[in-house]
Amino acid sequence: MAAAAGLLCRGPLFLRRGSWRSFASQTEGEARVTRVLREKFPRASAIKVVDISGGCGAMYEIHIESEEFKEKRTVQQHQMVNQALSEEIKSMHGLRIFTSTPKP
Repeated sequence: MAAAAGLLCRGPLFLRRGSWRSFASQTEGEARVTRVLREKFPRASAIKVVDISGGCGAMYEIHIESEEFKEKRTVQQHQMVNQALSEEIKSMHGLRIFTSTPKP
């Protein structure tokens, strides 16, 4: 099915044939997700969003470092991110979340 849609499966990652882009700029979807996360986590010291679906916006990898995660279990941190992106998630196929607190 993925091959019929013009997608190549490389392990857990799908790459759209012929859609290479520079990683110096964000896609529209990456910018939108980053903007929402910056609004929801104003104390975040780092936010990185990468479209890992080849640019079509179906799957993202998110790294967030924030004081707001302090003293929360990983599952609670991820629930916070899922809640912050509740509207955006509706149009996604998948999401990888990595959270951390700033090192002292």
